[in-house]
Amino acid sequence: MVKYARSYGATAKTLHWLIVALLIMQYLIGWLMPDVHGGPLGTAMALHISFGILILALIVFRFVWRQTHPVAQDTSLTAWQRNLSELVHWLLYALVLATTLSGWLFASARGWTVSLFFAIPLPMLTSQSPALIHRIDGLHQIMEWALLVVIGVHVAAALMHLLVYKDRVLQRMLPGETS
Repeated sequence: MVKYARSYGATAKTLHWLIVALLIMQYLIGWLMPDVHGGPLGTAMALHISFGILILALIVFRFVWRQTHPVAQDTSLTAWQRNLSELVHWLLYALVLATTLSGWLFASARGWTVSLFFAIPLPMLTSQSPALIHRIDGLHQIMEWALLVVIGVHVAAALMHLLVYKDRVLQRMLPGETS
């Protein structure tokens, strides 16, 4: 029988907020960097890819951590809230995974030599393919927007719990809280 903790531990909280910070950075870099579709790999794109790979590693670790350190859902939630919460969390994992992998695949299809923060070479996920570039780029953009929408739902739900329901659901993920 699986034993569920009552609240998230320091590792889960650290991973959550680190991924949040990195995703914010990713969206900023992605939106502010120059158009890369016609040119070589630049510094901004190399950083965007590096942060994406770091997020990929962290989300995989976070998923494994969640499976091995499960936390019981808040008992104040109704059945529909628990089910929707679970769905949103799984969508977040899936979309972060799909977005980061599609970005790496895009870089590989472009034929860019990719490294992690200019130091650790990364394998190519596919061979260079001009025909594949457009399809992967479109998929990557769809995943980016879908992830942003689901993040919005997640944040809105957290704020609803804080401001409307006034329960302790949000506090379970805040640093230092042990409720």
